[in-house]
Amino acid sequence: MDDFRVLTDAAVVEVALDPIRAAILDALTEPGSAASVAAAVGVTRQKVNYHLKALEAHGLVEPAGERAWGGITERYVQRSARHLIVAPEVLEGRVADPNDVADRLSAAYLVAVNARTVSEVGSIASGVATGTRVPTLTVDTVIGFQSPEDRAAFASELESAITALVARYHHDDGRHHRLTVSSYPRPEESS
Repeated sequence: MDDFRVLTDAAVVEVALDPIRAAILDALTEPGSAASVAAAVGVTRQKVNYHLKALEAHGLVEPAGERAWGGITERYVQRSARHLIVAPEVLEGRVADPNDVADRLSAAYLVAVNARTVSEVGSIASGVATGTRVPTLTVDTVIGFQSPEDRAAFASELESAITALVARYHHDDGRHHRLTVSSYPRPEESS
């Protein structure tokens, strides 16, 4: 099972969003049979089998083995990925271009950059064999700024540091990587 899968086909998204199929996917955090899934979601085994076939045909579930007991063979399946993420271009037909947003300090620009990231990394990840690592770097932290002036000073120093690092390590003939750094107010956590 992959950690995530970016869904780039509207037909696959439609299958995944069907309420019964979404409940079946939720029930398959561990491998299960049609009978065990039916008990978990409260529908008949036959109906679950029907939906499992559609989910499997679209790559959302995969075989996870068989178990013979009482003269029958029970087939087990599992989700193909722990997390399903809808690619931004599924709804619009293209990924938002950050260059179309004039204000680089706006939420719209941040969302456009991150939508592009989901689309690009999802595309790269779907093109490699399962278990193959894509060379990425992610820094995720929380910083508390005392004032807007502190935030502006931090942003200026960060930009200078990144500019210096890029100048030191960039080679025109090297393998290009995209670097994005973002900051936004962290939402309040529910207690």
